[in-house]
Amino acid sequence: ASSFFKEKIKTVRLALTNVTPAELLTEEATNGDSLAPDTRAMALISRAAFEVDDYWRIVDVLHKRLLRFDRKNWGASYKAMILLEHLLTHGPQRVAEDFQTDKDVIREMKSFQYVDEKGFNWGLSVGKKSELILKLLEDKKLLKEERARARKITNGIKG
Repeated sequence: ASSFFKEKIKTVRLALTNVTPAELLTEEATNGDSLAPDTRAMALISRAAFEVDDYWRIVDVLHKRLLRFDRKNWGASYKAMILLEHLLTHGPQRVAEDFQTDKDVIREMKSFQYVDEKGFNWGLSVGKKSELILKLLEDKKLLKEERARARKITNGIKG
């Protein structure tokens, strides 16, 4: 029943507010739950990012998620980094420029520590992801190589 209401709220929000489907998808992909962002959703978001209006809405959601990083909201920030990595390698080239201002908070995430009740070390995962994002933001050659590799893989899958 709750998914029914969530869908209705989404429909109303799309109809009555200025939110776009891409913005809503970005919010959902980077919510605080423990599930990783859906790869199909990330592909749709990266495609939408090539449209100017959607691009700025997507970037705005990600900036907000990253800036809210703390011990309580780490999940949304981590998922924002997962989506940011995808956008860096699959989205518009300007993504790297527009996230230079977030490097301090991403660097701060490297030292995050958290082990859940099942013994999974989320701190290690967050730290590794932040390290990778920083490398992509700081090393233009590496970013270019990763974008080419992602393109090759995507084209190979489409066949």
